[in-house]
Amino acid sequence: MKKLLLFLFLTIIVIDNTAQEDLKYCGADELRISTLKKNPKIAEAVIKRDIELEAFTKKFVDDFYSQKTSTATYVIPIVFHVIHNYGTENISNAQILDGLDILNKTFRKQLADTGSIVAAFKPLHADCDIEFRLAQLDPSGNCTSGINRIASSLTSVGDHSVKSLIQWPTNKYLNVYIVQNAAGLAGHCVWPADADSIPAWDGIVIAHNYVGTIGTSNYTQSVAFAHECGHYLNLQHIWGGNNVPGFYFYPCADPFKDCNIDDLVTDTPPTIGWISCNLSGASCLNAVDNVQNTMDYSYCNRMFTFGQKARMQACLNSPIAGRDNLWQASNLNATGVATAVGPLCKANFTCNKTVVCESSANIIAFTNTSYNGTFTSVLWTFPGGTPSTSTVANPSITYTTPGIYNVTLKVYNGTDSAEIIKPNFISVLPDSGTPYPFSEGFETTVSLNGLDWFENSLDTLNRWQLTSAASCSGSVAVMLNNFDNTMNTKDELYSKIIDLTGATSLNISFKYAHAKIDSSSNDRLQVYVTNNCNTTWIQRLNLTSTALETAAITSSSFAPSSTSEWKLGVATIPVTFMTSGFRFKFIYSSNGGNNIYLDDINIDVNAGVDDLNLIGSTIQLFPNPSNELVNVSFTLPHSKNLSLSIINVLGQTIYESEKQSYSVGENNVSINTKNILPGMYFIKVADETNNFSKPLVILSH
Repeated sequence: MKKLLLFLFLTIIVIDNTAQEDLKYCGADELRISTLKKNPKIAEAVIKRDIELEAFTKKFVDDFYSQKTSTATYVIPIVFHVIHNYGTENISNAQILDGLDILNKTFRKQLADTGSIVAAFKPLHADCDIEFRLAQLDPSGNCTSGINRIASSLTSVGDHSVKSLIQWPTNKYLNVYIVQNAAGLAGHCVWPADADSIPAWDGIVIAHNYVGTIGTSNYTQSVAFAHECGHYLNLQHIWGGNNVPGFYFYPCADPFKDCNIDDLVTDTPPTIGWISCNLSGASCLNAVDNVQNTMDYSYCNRMFTFGQKARMQACLNSPIAGRDNLWQASNLNATGVATAVGPLCKANFTCNKTVVCESSANIIAFTNTSYNGTFTSVLWTFPGGTPSTSTVANPSITYTTPGIYNVTLKVYNGTDSAEIIKPNFISVLPDSGTPYPFSEGFETTVSLNGLDWFENSLDTLNRWQLTSAASCSGSVAVMLNNFDNTMNTKDELYSKIIDLTGATSLNISFKYAHAKIDSSSNDRLQVYVTNNCNTTWIQRLNLTSTALETAAITSSSFAPSSTSEWKLGVATIPVTFMTSGFRFKFIYSSNGGNNIYLDDINIDVNAGVDDLNLIGSTIQLFPNPSNELVNVSFTLPHSKNLSLSIINVLGQTIYESEKQSYSVGENNVSINTKNILPGMYFIKVADETNNFSKPLVILSH
């Protein structure tokens, strides 16, 4: 056995095959070591567990080599948690399954290019007899695809905090968290010793573009996943780990590194490590290094050795971090992976869009996402579509007749079948749109899933809905029940087609009401428009923070109680979007806020011109306090005649400007306060019927 080092580190893989020299390798290691120094009790527990595991591993490895007998395959149930914020990190099931396939082929010596392994190491290339299978039963025994999708802004952080969102029992499943940014790394994983000491940190976090060979990833980057699984099963980097008692760590490719520092595996020669695929690379007096080893940074990783196989199997036989329970028959049954092909569980499907137009963008691509098992055949039914039925796994269907249609999918595996019907799933809009001016108060609207309005939830927690609980005018509005929502969700509300042909100056105006739950709430409401029915969407309005807030912070479920708790939103429509195929949509992104309400939507030349609430959401005074000049800035959706005045606390007008025309966009006005006594005042912006006030403090001159 080579020199024994007691170690603990957060795995670092930050290689980019296009700019490796610019990337960091050890920043997170330093952070982890710093954490241990600040928490000596945790470090002490980790050291104790590591000593126990190393003693067990040494005996197991000695027995492994002395027996020289083949072992049964160790099967590990795996669950993927896709932590996303509706971006590219929300990768497809196909990419995840491809990543799982590459992982298993790496561990089972089945990669297609293993013939390229350097001749000196081919005899050491091991089939590790370890297989990872997608969980088919969740911790409650319910059917699962083994892939969860959770919306959270933590995807852009990607440290251990993502594990607080969801973690299936770590002694039953390998939890893998796919994120947008894995703490600045390709992936990270804690060792069994500290996973045993800090169970909440167990599992693998990996960036989406290091999973699989398709979608956002590629073959070169796909090797990072197997590397992380090696750490999960107690393998060090091939150049050696770091010493827990001294809190040292050893960077890759350090020419001054001590070649006696090693990975505790007998058949991997000492090396300083490689950050490039130099197959003739040699260090530490070797004739050639094992550059293609999965635990190096070379990114041409292809193999594990027999010594690494023995070490990983030792980990799976140790009770530390519960790794010895993962492959037990009872757990394979409990997680549904006792057989490689499980029973048919549930029929399901997705598609690339649910609303199309009569004669344009009317082809919909459907994807069968049913699980589990192998499907021998499928039968799709598409009323209103062409073809109306299909036995193709993932068909593309054309819709040309306006209406609302169901979609049915039935899947078969030879003995069992499962069926799903999604009612009113596809909406086909007529080419002839409603002419402007357009007005909607929702008083006669009966559904948000018809040919007038379409709600689309990107999650399963809440949806836009009609409500009579509150309205700005009349008795009905639309709202999103966001009060009980603790997740980052995104929900869309689409209009029908509106014919804007011939128009030259139009705005969308609407009333909205929203309150924060607390000061940290930061929800967002956006307005998008398109000029061709369902593509080329561009943003025209973005309301967040105080601009979205219309009422005081409310810790209970919010409903506006008066018209004063509503604001006006106005979005201008570009001239190039004034076509016969115009549509608009609202997108609400939740981030800890309360309910949101919409009412009184209009499209007209004068939409919103008699309401100054938009000015109220954009007006700024600076400097404030002021001792001579105060600058007033505000944004207008269209030109408008306004006057500006200064009012004292008694309501008396101290200063008033002549009414004048202000243009579309941002306006700036300077007012001289030199002759006004120090004190508290209000700047008032007014038109013929409305006004808005903002407090101003004037200092001594």
